[in-house]
Amino acid sequence: MEDVLTENPPPSRFFQEDLNNFVPPPKPLPSPFIVFANPKHELPLRPSLLIVAVSSPSLYVFHSLPSKTLIGSLILPEVPFSGNTVEPSLEDKSCNIYSYDGDKNSILLVSVQLPASPERSNLVSRLLIGQDIIPERVVILDSIQSRNFRGRLSPDETLAAKLETSSEKKAAATSRVNLDYFPSGSVVDGLSASLLSRCQIKNIRGTLVVSWPEFGPSVVRFVGALLKNIVPGLDIAGVNKDLEKYSSRTGLKKDAWLDSDLYT
Repeated sequence: MEDVLTENPPPSRFFQEDLNNFVPPPKPLPSPFIVFANPKHELPLRPSLLIVAVSSPSLYVFHSLPSKTLIGSLILPEVPFSGNTVEPSLEDKSCNIYSYDGDKNSILLVSVQLPASPERSNLVSRLLIGQDIIPERVVILDSIQSRNFRGRLSPDETLAAKLETSSEKKAAATSRVNLDYFPSGSVVDGLSASLLSRCQIKNIRGTLVVSWPEFGPSVVRFVGALLKNIVPGLDIAGVNKDLEKYSSRTGLKKDAWLDSDLYT
């Protein structure tokens, strides 16, 4: 006679997706938000230029800029603060907002060092463009992902290309980003694509610059020179300091902050 306590149970009459119907849905995540250092800031901020750094080279250049003032941070509730330092660091999981011209707030810099999932990218892009901040022009700096690029990429060759909104193309005569367009058949996704789409929806001049390789001294110098061309008064003298250390494969990497509690 079979022992019902020790024998394997018979196959379930339900499919796995049917069993999931008995599991309560997860609670929705709280919405992201921006905390400003000065609560007296009159919102929304209306800078003439907003530059968003997503790639490792652009984050390194932003971190090296001496004349910037931290005015706020974007908070993703699901990303823990554990491990973050008191002073801004390239190793932090953060999204800091800086003013480059003091209290004028006409030039804002955003360092995106936290993992924004595809499901949350739309909410983050709304906060940065069109809600708490309404810029006249936006420049987004990201890296070319080899999996999304149609063609061969050499690790020893520095490449860069751009995507633009229709309003930026109409103002091509005043553009300071003189690059070829991203080749047809290649794809850009994630937060950068969401930010550019937000610019298109809000009829804001927007440019997305993607560069290759994802890290290395050559691409860091390129990003520094590009930013200097966009903002002539930008002080990039400190970019070359410790460049070899931070751009090595064991140092600064694009996905270094993805090793967070959210993905373990």
